[in-house]
Amino acid sequence: MNSAEKIMAKKEASRNRARNRFIGPALTYLLLTAGAVIFALPFLWMISISLKEPAEVALPGLNLLPKKAIWANYPKALTIMPFHLYLLNTLKVTFLSVIGTLLSSSIAAYAFARLRAPGREVLFFVMLATIMLPAEVMMIPRFVIFRGLGWYDTLLPLIIPAFFGSAFYIFLIRQFFLTIPSDLEDAAKIDGCSAFRTYWQIFMPLSKPVLVTVAVFSFVAHWNDFMTPLIYLNSVEKRTLALGLATFQDVWGVDIVSLMAASTAVLIPVLVIFFLAQRYFVQGVVMSGIKG
Repeated sequence: MNSAEKIMAKKEASRNRARNRFIGPALTYLLLTAGAVIFALPFLWMISISLKEPAEVALPGLNLLPKKAIWANYPKALTIMPFHLYLLNTLKVTFLSVIGTLLSSSIAAYAFARLRAPGREVLFFVMLATIMLPAEVMMIPRFVIFRGLGWYDTLLPLIIPAFFGSAFYIFLIRQFFLTIPSDLEDAAKIDGCSAFRTYWQIFMPLSKPVLVTVAVFSFVAHWNDFMTPLIYLNSVEKRTLALGLATFQDVWGVDIVSLMAASTAVLIPVLVIFFLAQRYFVQGVVMSGIKG
C-alpha cells in the first residue's frame, strides 16, 4: 500500500469514527424524545379535555386539539368547589409535612451515618425493613390511635407523622452524609462542636442537593395524597385539593371537563416545583448512591 492509499484509508477511518460519534447520540436523543412524548401524552390529553365542550368530549376517537378552546372551563371548575379553602388546607399540610420530614429524617440519617453506637447497623436494617410494610397494614392501627387522641376530622393526622421520619428518606440522606469527608467532622470536634452543631452547621449546608430531593418527594406525596385525607377528614371545610377533586363525581356521573380543568390547575404547582428543583433533584439522587 503506497502513501496515497494510506492517506485515503486514514481519511475513511476518520469519517467512520465521526459518523459513529454522530449516530450514537442521535439515536439516544431520538429514543429519549419518543419516551418523553409517550409520557407526556396523558398530560396533553388532560389539558385537551379541559378545553373542550362536553359534547365534543363524547365524540369517538382521540382528538388532542379541541375545535375551540373553552378557557372558561377553568374558572367554572374552580368555583364548583371552594378552591381557595382546599388550597389553604393543602398548603398547610404540605409545607408543615415537608419541614417535619426534612428535620426528622436528616437527624436520624446523621445518627445512622456518623454516630457510633452498639447495634447501630441492626437498627438501621430494621428501619429499612419497615419500607416493605404495606400502607394498608398500618391503616387501621393508625386510625385507632389518632381517633383515641381526638385527632379525627383534623389536619393533625396528615401532618404529625411526618415529624417522625420516613425510612426511605432517612436512607437517602444517610447515603449522602456518607459521602461527606470525615475530616470536616474531625475539625469540628477539635473546635469543640457538639454532635448537633456539627449536624446543623456542617452537614446540613453541604447537603442541599439531597435535601431538595427529599423536599420534592415529600411535597409531591403530600400534595397528591388522597387516601389519608379521605380516612381522617369528614368536614367539607377541612378537605384538601386531592379530596376536593371528588366534588366533580356524583350519583349521576362525572363532570369530566371540570374534573380535568381542576386537575390541571392542581398539577401546575407540582410541575413548577419539579422544574425549579430539577438540578438539585438529579444531583441528590446520583450522589446518594455513590457510597454505601
